[in-house]
Amino acid sequence: MIHIIKYLKTENLANETAAFYFEKPFGFVYRAGQFGDFTIINPIETDAEGNTRTFSLVSSPEENYITIATRMRDTAFKRNLKKFTPGTEIIFDAPMGIFTLDKNPERPAIFLAGGIGITPFRSIISDATEKKLEQKIYLFYSNKKPEDAPYLEELNSLEKLNPNFEMIAVMTQTVSSQTEWKGETGHINIELLNKYTANIINPIYYLAGPIGMVQALHTLLEDSGIAKRDIKIEEFTGY
Repeated sequence: MIHIIKYLKTENLANETAAFYFEKPFGFVYRAGQFGDFTIINPIETDAEGNTRTFSLVSSPEENYITIATRMRDTAFKRNLKKFTPGTEIIFDAPMGIFTLDKNPERPAIFLAGGIGITPFRSIISDATEKKLEQKIYLFYSNKKPEDAPYLEELNSLEKLNPNFEMIAVMTQTVSSQTEWKGETGHINIELLNKYTANIINPIYYLAGPIGMVQALHTLLEDSGIAKRDIKIEEFTGY
């Protein structure tokens, strides 16, 4: 369904990453993990990629605003976003997508996220925490270094609030970090997954992030004997 919504504010989340807040349409209902199309009205500039982008809804359904988060590439669309002032209107077409938590609470969720691929998971985890869902959730969250990881501190807080949620943050380039890191390092692989989830029964795997990472993890899971029906994918292109 198409709505005209107003921009509210911007928040810096991590290196070259920002969240944009918009008013929530009256009566708008969606499931955590879904996405929408955002179209800039009368942009100051445009390019071959056009004036519409698809973003996961970072906000949970219970929150009173619509939030998206993105890496701030130097594109016409994002240069327009940077120039938004409170009250600027944008076309919002949503909700869409089926990248949502399985309704069977007996099936644990194993989330594999890379970088900005955390956006649908932030919504799902926040929603599960607010609703006190009993579903077990394990998040493997990969970034180069802590400074690059959107929502890392908030997810740490949610882990403390939600006894059914565990986060395993993984950094791949800690040598270049200005922040001391005592957690997991390297890349998400089968050894790391087994370290934390070897005894998990009948899980569903959810993958979101850069195309290369998602494809590699998908192959890794299938090669490990995970059935295709137990793997959900959300690829992030052009972010």
